[in-house]
Amino acid sequence: MRSSTVKVFDASGPDRSPSAAMPPPRFARAQIPRRPQDWPNQSLGALFAAVVQRQAEDVALVDGAERLSFAELAHRVETTAAGLRRLEVGAGDVVAYQLPNWWEAVVVFLAAARIGAVVNPLLPIFRERELRFTLAQSGASLIFAPGVFRGFDYLALIESLRPDLPALRHVVACRTAAAAGTHGFAELLTDSVDAPAAVDPDSLLLLMYTSGTTADPKGVLHTHNTLAAEILSLRRVHGLGPGDRTLMPSPLTHISGVIHAILTPAILGTCAVVMDRWDPLEALGLLAAEGVTYMAGAPTFLQEMVQHPRVGEFATTALRLYSCGGAAVSADLVRTARAKFPSCVAKRVYGSTEFPTLSTTGPDDARSHGIETEGRVITPAEIRIARDDGTAAVSGEEGEVQARGPECFVGYADTCLNQDAFTADGWFRTGDLGTLDRDGYLRITGRLKEIVVRKGEKLSVREIEEALAMHPSVAEVAVVPLADAATGERACAVVVLRPGATLTLADIGPFLAAGGLARQKHPEQLEIVDALPRTDSGKVARAAVITLLSGRS
Repeated sequence: MRSSTVKVFDASGPDRSPSAAMPPPRFARAQIPRRPQDWPNQSLGALFAAVVQRQAEDVALVDGAERLSFAELAHRVETTAAGLRRLEVGAGDVVAYQLPNWWEAVVVFLAAARIGAVVNPLLPIFRERELRFTLAQSGASLIFAPGVFRGFDYLALIESLRPDLPALRHVVACRTAAAAGTHGFAELLTDSVDAPAAVDPDSLLLLMYTSGTTADPKGVLHTHNTLAAEILSLRRVHGLGPGDRTLMPSPLTHISGVIHAILTPAILGTCAVVMDRWDPLEALGLLAAEGVTYMAGAPTFLQEMVQHPRVGEFATTALRLYSCGGAAVSADLVRTARAKFPSCVAKRVYGSTEFPTLSTTGPDDARSHGIETEGRVITPAEIRIARDDGTAAVSGEEGEVQARGPECFVGYADTCLNQDAFTADGWFRTGDLGTLDRDGYLRITGRLKEIVVRKGEKLSVREIEEALAMHPSVAEVAVVPLADAATGERACAVVVLRPGATLTLADIGPFLAAGGLARQKHPEQLEIVDALPRTDSGKVARAAVITLLSGRS
């Protein structure tokens, strides 16, 4: 698709209030062909209300000593929704949160959805640069944040940015005392409950920023319908339902955390056990104590559990599924996991923030094809492999993976990005290279996008390069991903020095931190070279850089 325009949706139909005035769209959307029959056509609030009615006393969320039933969770959601409305936050407003994996994040997400607001989860690793950009672009009216967490003062950072963010009217402090100019979360949790108007299922629900090939984060837009379609596809392929419990160490500001710890419980009635700090021994204990039945996330979590020396001490027979995604998944890891957890089917899954779960294997083929492939597309979604000229590749031929389906996002906050993101006939260009065999099994073979996938997080090499290029010792720099057994991939900075200059890896960290780059984006390896290999057109030949590094090992 080569243009992006605003679409104004009809307000009639299921779960819509004919008399409610539709707010003007804040974000334009890509006009992607859809099949309405593939959507449930109900808002998240309506779907959650149905689950609460059926499972009021079942445990919905476990956060340390805090155990919330669906009824208790729903009460906190409704009172928080009323509190948001008292702050004059309503339909179409952007509600941001930068929270650890606490129950407050779940409540904020569902409460904002309940009033028709757009939820904007922000990764805890975001610092000055990323936070200023995302809050300015989103126009967030309100942000929820902790005080000091893991040694970092989030409220102090937000307060320093407020002069540059005129749209940010409210800051809500969670699990800490509210300072002047901020609200405490308890202020929202009153007994006052109102009845917000029905929410259009086609309205925007989620604005999630993800790093990619651009230096600035990309704001991915999803509606109630696209995300509900995603959750219903998981029910079909994984058989998820009220008897399932998931352990979630991935951030509730990441697509995996939102899908499995917020939306799946709200729509399918599963239970989420959240961790605000990853520890493999603690995770093993929670698997046993809570009867966890499935996990989904980066392979590093699985790897650290199966390699822990005390793994055999825990009863993990309830665990039936681990879906690995977000980074390169080793076949050896999947085999080892199946040996350590005999009752569990460990397998690969393929998706992204834009298209959360595109392909995987199911009960019938996970053991035969879940190790070496990303599985088959989850219908009614579709996958095709495209050559450079846009024509369809034949079976086994490598090309770009393109996709379309009901759970595909509706565009980026920066509409300029939509032109390259979609083909003229409405297929999403993933930027990944892959092949499809004759039976429809997908294998990812590489990437067109220049990113590093570290512990499931996509880091823009361009952003890291631009920050490093400011160092007085650096003449030229290229950042490339290298395979890493612990993190999936690590960022390696390949640097040409200025005459007479020196540089060590220890020098890089303080410099990048002073420039506001999140610590998780700092390169973990530094290589000094005389020159960077280049293509005939003068661009850095990244594949040749990686080959050069392999010759050094």
